[in-house]
Amino acid sequence: MAGATELPEKGTKCLLTVNIPKPPSISPATEAEIETAATAEKGTPLSPTARLFLQPNFNCHIIAILGFAKIIAADEMKAGLQATLVRHPRFSSVQVSQNSRKDKPRWVPTKVNLDDHLFYPELGPAAAVSASDHAAGDRFVEDYATTLCQTPLDPSRPLWDLHFLSIRTTEAAAGVAIFRIHHSLGDGISLMSLLLACTRKTSDLESLPTLPEARRRPAAAASGVGAWVFLFWLWNFVVYAWNSLAGSLLYVASTFFLKDTRTPISGSEGVEFRPKRFVHRIVSLDDVKAIKCAMGCTINDVLLGVTSAALSRYLSRIYDGHLPQSLRIRTSMLVNIRPTSGINALAEMMKKGSDARWGNRLGYMLLRFPVMMCEDPLDYIRKGKEVAEKKKNSWEAIFTYTSGLLIVKCLGFKVITAMCHRIISNTTLSFSNVVGPTEEVSLFGSPLVYIAPSVYGHPQALSIHFQSYQNKLTVAMAVDELAIPDPHKLLDDVAQSLQLIKDAATARS
Repeated sequence: MAGATELPEKGTKCLLTVNIPKPPSISPATEAEIETAATAEKGTPLSPTARLFLQPNFNCHIIAILGFAKIIAADEMKAGLQATLVRHPRFSSVQVSQNSRKDKPRWVPTKVNLDDHLFYPELGPAAAVSASDHAAGDRFVEDYATTLCQTPLDPSRPLWDLHFLSIRTTEAAAGVAIFRIHHSLGDGISLMSLLLACTRKTSDLESLPTLPEARRRPAAAASGVGAWVFLFWLWNFVVYAWNSLAGSLLYVASTFFLKDTRTPISGSEGVEFRPKRFVHRIVSLDDVKAIKCAMGCTINDVLLGVTSAALSRYLSRIYDGHLPQSLRIRTSMLVNIRPTSGINALAEMMKKGSDARWGNRLGYMLLRFPVMMCEDPLDYIRKGKEVAEKKKNSWEAIFTYTSGLLIVKCLGFKVITAMCHRIISNTTLSFSNVVGPTEEVSLFGSPLVYIAPSVYGHPQALSIHFQSYQNKLTVAMAVDELAIPDPHKLLDDVAQSLQLIKDAATARS
């Protein structure tokens, strides 16, 4: 059980080792940018979003579970981290607050002792059992990650740690690393950029991985001249303005009185303080792309539809097949508001004044899942696309981000913290999708098998994150077991819904 898992002592080393190539260091260009940023950031105040993630009732952490094909020895891991992660200013700084109330917390560089951050626990019988029973290894990893939720990071040190478990699981042949990072250090886009800078192509351990395409967000355009172009621009402006106004009004209403329908998957009071269970399932990214092509939509539209179908199946089973009508189940979806979508090179993110700069560049969108029973599985995609289309054609995420900054400036930090907590509490789940490496990569010489990121510390009982890697898609969930005692059944529903929708899309095309 989770409560029985013991955390390792500092500096404890694994008994199993493997010879791996010399760990890569961050490329010279990237290193120069980081050193410049580190110099410029001595005593830099924390951003409002970073401060928000540090509040007691919004103390958010990112958990990234990484599966490996080979064991990384403790000494090799230390050398690799010293050459890469520790060079980054956010991972080598502490947050210092002055005595004065007017002084904001600041990032202050410090010396990193990796013995305080890197753990190789002695697993005892668990490692031997997992060699023949991989499902037992899966359960051990889940229990270990759950236990981490109950152990706070030391605020006198940089807010991250890494636990390497030399245990076999269903997908990982050699071991699993659990990377815990406080959300104040950066968002998913920033951290994925850093991960890619730390890895190398498995096919060529001297080469950086190919970045997923990052492109500037498209602007509305029209061909032609004169009045027609003006009318097209005016129509798009009206559509964006109307959708933004509707979204903003819902945002304000959700702050004060508008709540989701109370269902078995809703979080109860104090859910942000309870430990979460982290589970995941790997499905085919090619299946998602096949649905995307057949339906003429985006990958996000497909994931929204698949999640709607899975939630419908799960709740219908709880309600004995009598799913209530007009359920309001929404996600407070985090949206990257950088001008360029996708993953950017770390050097670009560390440049001063860069459009893709490092940090928590996040806005919120309140998006309703169409939870219902459909005879045609493709209806979930159609409904999901309809809902998502309005959000794409709006400035809602930019509004929530900029209005938050304005409220901090005018009304103070306590007000925006209370508002954000209220909005998240009044919705059912969090939902995100992050693109990952398109080819197999290795971390310090060990091939990476999967990436399963999640989050805890926010006031919701369910978080669903989709993470692509090669031709695979990891569905990662963080759940409060008081609300969702059987998270693997919900994962089954996601996998089965994807298969049903893919079969229907194939038959249609």
